[in-house]
Amino acid sequence: MSSQMFLVALSFAYFAKALSGSYMKSTITQLERRFDIPSYLIGVIDGSFEIGNLLVIAFVSYFGAKLHRPKIIAVGCVLMSIGTFIIALPHFIIGRYEFETSARRIVNSTLNVSPCAVGSSADLTQGGCEGESNLSMWIYVLLGNVLRGIGETPVQPLGISYIDDFTTEENAALYVGCVQTISVVGPVFGYLLGSLCAKIYVDIGFVKMETITITPADARWVGAWWLGYLIAGVITLLSAIPFWFLPRSLPMSGPRGPEKCTPEQKSFMKHKYPADEHASFTEMAKDFFPTLRTLLGHPVYLTYLCVTIIQLNSLIGMVTYKPKYIEQHFRQSASKANFLMGVINIPAVALGMFSGGLLMKRLKLNIMGAARFAFGTSLIGYVLSLFFFAMSCENAKVAGVTLSYNSTDGLFTACNSDCFCSASDWDPVCGENGITYVSPCLAGCTDSAGSGKNTVFSNCSCVGVAGNFTASTGQCPHKDDCDRMFPYFLALSVITSFIISLGGTPGYMLLIRCIKPQLKSLALGFHTLATRTLAGIPAPIYFGAIIDSTCLKWGQKRCGGIGACRIYNTTSYRIAYLGLTLSLRTISFIICIPGFILLSRQLKKEEENAINKALANGGTELEALRKEEFIISNSDQMSDNSTDRETRL
Repeated sequence: MSSQMFLVALSFAYFAKALSGSYMKSTITQLERRFDIPSYLIGVIDGSFEIGNLLVIAFVSYFGAKLHRPKIIAVGCVLMSIGTFIIALPHFIIGRYEFETSARRIVNSTLNVSPCAVGSSADLTQGGCEGESNLSMWIYVLLGNVLRGIGETPVQPLGISYIDDFTTEENAALYVGCVQTISVVGPVFGYLLGSLCAKIYVDIGFVKMETITITPADARWVGAWWLGYLIAGVITLLSAIPFWFLPRSLPMSGPRGPEKCTPEQKSFMKHKYPADEHASFTEMAKDFFPTLRTLLGHPVYLTYLCVTIIQLNSLIGMVTYKPKYIEQHFRQSASKANFLMGVINIPAVALGMFSGGLLMKRLKLNIMGAARFAFGTSLIGYVLSLFFFAMSCENAKVAGVTLSYNSTDGLFTACNSDCFCSASDWDPVCGENGITYVSPCLAGCTDSAGSGKNTVFSNCSCVGVAGNFTASTGQCPHKDDCDRMFPYFLALSVITSFIISLGGTPGYMLLIRCIKPQLKSLALGFHTLATRTLAGIPAPIYFGAIIDSTCLKWGQKRCGGIGACRIYNTTSYRIAYLGLTLSLRTISFIICIPGFILLSRQLKKEEENAINKALANGGTELEALRKEEFIISNSDQMSDNSTDRETRL
C-alpha cells in the first residue's frame, strides 16, 4: 500500500514538473517577442534548466540514495515552485508592452494618422528609450529556470530507484511505465495552459483592448505568458506536500528474508535506521570517484549513453521549436499551435510509452529483446519522418521581402518614394491585391480611417488594384496551400510520435538492467547528467541559431538593435529544422551497430559465467557425494573384515 502511495506522490511530482517544463516550451515565441530577443537566446534560457541540473545531479543521485529520499524530493519540489514564480516576476516589474508600429513614431499626430511621413528624418522620433534597460529582464527568466533545474534534480533518480528498491521485479517495469506516462500527460495540460494564455493579451486589464491593432495571429502579439507560470508554480508547490509524510524505506512485499532481497536492498536495509548506523559524508565521497570509474568502464552503458545523447539532441531540438514551426511554416497562431501539441501530439506519446511498458511485461522481453524493440520502433519512426520534407508551404507574399515591387528589389520603389519611410519598421498591412506590405508607409498609403484592428488605409499607390488602393491591418492570410497540407502533417506527426514512444520504456529498462544493482542509482543519475549537459543545454541553442539564419525580416528594438524575427524563409526553415533533426538520428543509428555487438558479448559472457558457476557448484556437490560413497564403502569393508575375523576365530 505504501509503495502505491509513493507511486501516486511521485506521479503527481512528475506531472507538476512536466507541466511547468512544457509550459516553458509553449511560451518560447511569447518570450522572444516580449523581451525582443532572437531564437538562440531563447535556447540559452531553455537550456538554463539543464544547467541547474548539472550543478547538483551527480551528488544528489549518489548521496541522496543513502539519505531520506522522499524528503529530498519534497525540498526539490519547493525549489521548483520558487523558480517558476521567479520566471513570472519580470511582468510585474517591467512596463507595459509596446509593440512595433509605424504610426506611433510620427510626432504631432492627429486622431487619424497619415501613414505617409513627408519630410526628413527630423520628423520621426525613436519613441523614447526610457524602458530599454527593462528588456534585460529576461535574466530573471533564466535564473528562475536554473532554480527549477536544481529543484527537479532529485525527482527522477531518487524516485525511480526508490520504486525499484521496494517493489517486486515484475511490478517495477509497470510502475516505471506508469510514472513515465504521467510525465507525458503533464505536457498535455502544459500546452493547453499555454494555448489559453496565448489568447489573452499580455497586459489584460491594464489596456483598452479596442485600442490594440494586432490579433493573436500577428507576429508582434504577446499573450499573458506570466499567468501560466503562476498557476504552474502553485501546482508544483502542492506536489511537495505528500513527500514530507512518506517513510525513508518501505516494507518489501512478500517474505523479507535476506534471500528474497536484491544486493541493493540488503545494503539499503543497513541504512534504514539512521540512529543505529551512519556512514559519514567523507566515507561516501571517498567511494564516489572509484564507483564512477567502474560505471564509465562499462562498454554497454557507455554506448547506450552515446546513442541516447545524440537521439535526445534531435528530440529536444525538435520538440522545443515544434510549436514555432507550426506557427511559422503553417501560419497558425501560437494559441492554436500549443493547443494541437497538447491535444493531438502529446497523448500519442503518452499512449506509446504506456503501451511500450505493457508490451515489455506481456512479451517478457529480456535485455536484448528490449534493445531490439527500442531500435526497431526508432527506425520505423525515422523512415516515416522523411515524409515531413514533402509537406511544404509557400512563402508568404511580402512586397520587398519575398516578392519584388514591380521587378524592383528592396523595400523602396517609385510608388513609395514620396513618403519618408523607415526600412526597420514591421507594421504589416494587407493590400486589396492580396500582397502584404511591411508597413502602410511602404505600401504608399497616405490616409487612414477607423481605429484599432478596424483601421483601413487608403490611397495606397503601391497596391495598385484598378480603382481600389486600400489596405487593412495585419498580414494577408494566404493559407490555402497550407490548410490542405496541415491535416496530413498532424496525422503523420501523431503516428511517428506514437511509434517512437513505444521504445521509450523498454529503452529505459535496458539502462537499469544492463548495470549492477549497486550502481543503479548512480547510473540513472549520471545518464540524466550527461544527456542534459550534452543534449538539453546545447540542442535548443544551436537549433535556435540555425532557425535564426533563415530569418528574412528582423524586428527592431526601440533604441536600435535587432529584436525578434518577424518573418522566416519557409523553405529554408523546413530544410534546416527537419534536416538537422534527421541527421542526428542517422548518426545515432550508426553507433547502435557496435552497441548490439557489445551487448551480445556481455550477455554471452554472463551466460558462460552462470554455466561455469553452476558446473562449479555441481562439481562440489559431486565431490561431496563421492566422499560420502567412499566413507560408506570403507565402513562396509571394515565391517566385512571384522566379520571375517570373527568367523576365523
